[in-house]
Amino acid sequence: MPVAIYPGTFDPVTNGHIDLIDRAARLFRRVLVAVAENRGKGPLLDLAERVALVRAEVQEHANVEVLGFGNLLVDCALQHGATVILRGLRAVSDFEYEFQLAAMNRRLSEERIETIFMTPAEQYAFVSSSMIKEIARLGGDVSAFVPERVGRRLNEIYLNQG
Repeated sequence: MPVAIYPGTFDPVTNGHIDLIDRAARLFRRVLVAVAENRGKGPLLDLAERVALVRAEVQEHANVEVLGFGNLLVDCALQHGATVILRGLRAVSDFEYEFQLAAMNRRLSEERIETIFMTPAEQYAFVSSSMIKEIARLGGDVSAFVPERVGRRLNEIYLNQG
């Protein structure tokens, strides 16, 4: 069975992300959840906190590891023995961008890495980290969309900013 890498900013990790990780853990020998540093996106949570939050949510899976990275995804994947990049597709609108990424990653890895797309459970198909942050910033309830500790952390951040 291959090793998969599931990259993302996870700012914050959502129930949709966790759903994908749970299902991937059943399909692959090992799943690496690669939390991207991604300074260009200006993440709300720093890399160490995002890694810790994801790690806390997936600790029940012996075959799931969480790591932070700031280099090319294909380099990170190859360094850790991954031959599959796992990507989530929420809607058809995600596909064009994801298709381009998959082609570029295949080329950069000299065709040693394939991309596999998974769809989230339907109750999470519309959830994005950006939406979650906006709802939390405006004082809305995000408890149905993120793990409990993530919701608490968002409340702490936004209550302290207000």
